Order: sequence, then C-alpha cells, then structure tokens
Amino acid sequence: MGKFLVKQTKTGFKFDLKASNGEIIATSEVYSTEGSCVKGVESVKANAPIAAVENQTEEGYTKEKNPKFEVYKDKGDEFRFRLKAKNGQVIAVSEGYTALKNCLNGIASVRKNAESPIEKE
Repeated sequence: MGKFLVKQTKTGFKFDLKASNGEIIATSEVYSTEGSCVKGVESVKANAPIAAVENQTEEGYTKEKNPKFEVYKDKGDEFRFRLKAKNGQVIAVSEGYTALKNCLNGIASVRKNAESPIEKE
C-alpha cells in the first residue's frame, strides 16, 4: 500500500501520493494550512475512485463530468494528468510521462492507492 505524505514547504503545506514502491504518483498544490492540505488528501480519497478519464489528447474527445482525470500533453510533449474534484478544482497532478500508456497506469495507481494512510513529514 502507498501513502499520502503531508509536508511543510517554505510557503505552506503540500502532499505527495506515493505508491508502495516509493514513487510519487501525484502531488498537490501548496496549501496555506496543514488542515486544508489534509482536506485535499480527503478529496483525493473521495474523488479518485469514481473519477472518469477524459483523454484530451484524442481528437474529438468526450467531455466528462467532474470528478475526472484530465489527460493532456504539456509543452514538453509529455503526457500528464490532473485530478479534478466534483467542484472542478484541481486536487492532484502527475509528473510527465513519455507514453500515454504510462500516464494511464499512473491514474490506475492513484485509484489503487487512494485509500492509503496519511503520514506527516
């Protein structure tokens, strides 16, 4: 099982979702308080298992309702995903992947690890 790691930064708090192998599979924005960061984790736990996948790299893709994982290509031509909550806010983002398949595997890993415990650094 993976874990959510909540840590303090210079400007606030953020979390990383780590898979059981220690790889970071999703990360959050910076929150002003630890409590709001933990609420962000709870939002990932609630939304990731039920989120649809909207592959924006396909021509004529189907728009999905929130919550959803949006798959897109960044400026460096890498595949990335962002998880949006029911209210449309981005609650977690991925690293860049060179292949779409790996990006989709990352989404599957977030779903699988969404029930992971929270640890504080």
